[in-house]
Amino acid sequence: LAVYEDTIHSQFGAYHSLCERLMAPAARAYFERFPARARHPEKWQRDIERKAMEVARYVLPVATFTYLYHTISALTLLRYHRVCRLLDAPLEQQVVVGKMVDCLLAEAPEYERLLEEPIALEETAEYAYLSGARECGGMGVWGCGGTAHTHTPTHPHTHTPTHPPNPTRAFREEFDHDLGGRVSKLVGWKASNEAVLADSVREVLGLPRAALADDEAIRLALDPGRNPLLAQALNLSAHGKLTRCLAHPCYTFRKKLSHAADSQDQRHRTTPGSRPVLALHVDGEPDTVVPELVKRDEECARRYARSTARSWEGMAHLRRLGVSPEFALYLLPNAAAIRFTESADLLNLRHKHAMRLCYNAQEEIWRASVDEAQQIRAVDPRIGAFLLPPCTLRDLAGQRPICPEGARFCGLPVWKLDLAEYERVI
Repeated sequence: LAVYEDTIHSQFGAYHSLCERLMAPAARAYFERFPARARHPEKWQRDIERKAMEVARYVLPVATFTYLYHTISALTLLRYHRVCRLLDAPLEQQVVVGKMVDCLLAEAPEYERLLEEPIALEETAEYAYLSGARECGGMGVWGCGGTAHTHTPTHPHTHTPTHPPNPTRAFREEFDHDLGGRVSKLVGWKASNEAVLADSVREVLGLPRAALADDEAIRLALDPGRNPLLAQALNLSAHGKLTRCLAHPCYTFRKKLSHAADSQDQRHRTTPGSRPVLALHVDGEPDTVVPELVKRDEECARRYARSTARSWEGMAHLRRLGVSPEFALYLLPNAAAIRFTESADLLNLRHKHAMRLCYNAQEEIWRASVDEAQQIRAVDPRIGAFLLPPCTLRDLAGQRPICPEGARFCGLPVWKLDLAEYERVI
């Protein structure tokens, strides 16, 4: 407990230190974007503090306490209960789900006959594979790895796996090499996305190719100037006849985000990803994402690196004391890198980009969205041309004011910029 608490205190100390140190670079970036506001800097201190705090939170642990309201249907709760012992569900989550079920049964005891026992972890494919891998020493849970043995017991119908001495590091290096410096890399798409989209538009309208060319068909589905439904404050694209055609094109990306950004990214439930077994992505080496604002100040970068290194030292110390990976990982900082693959149809990806290409969006998710929109433009230019932030969509639709954010205007006329010109620090 002393090791855990000492590490927590260190992380919160680093957070407060970074909040203070980041004020200067945050102010510089803020007034570069809002030069007129520099005449009265005292009026904007609170906005600058928020920017500094948002970045400083990267060094806080996932153990940081929070309150929330969570509204779900009874059916969803029954599913929660059924899967609450699978990877990566921690004991804490099992306890919370159990209490939620108790509350449900207290109000509606008839649900008890529908309640199934949780699926045992030992019955899952992940557990079966990882148990076999641990026997050979090649893919043990974080902190249990080692050099692979020469003999590996396997199922008679599977090949014998060969593991490098440090599979976690090898995986990271392989994944990052494949990313090629991007936050998000397009790795899969339908070869006929644009043709299928155009055909589906013609089907909706009952027209042959001779009556409606591909270019015009795609614009009817994607251009807010032709289809005002695309510039509504409410997302109504799933309800329009033409916009439902956007469900057919699909794209797949490999992504690397911080734990902080990934937690936000998961709010987009209609662009699902295959998230990792977290303990298998963490070893004794600090592996983090560094926000752009931190990179702009050498002292901030040093403090950031010291704090994340201290977090890994605390986790490693707990593991040496026999603490399970599940509990040691409560010290994992929000800066920790999460690597995964995400897929989406155009209907839902277009909406996500409309939210996340806004300069007010979380920085990492914004960078990932810029990466994605640029790459889609390269393979499907007629589609990619309309993956745009809300201000540009409203401008194309002729709506005013162009920026829908009001007092939260980002400070830049983004609707006048080409995607290749997008750049930001905060």
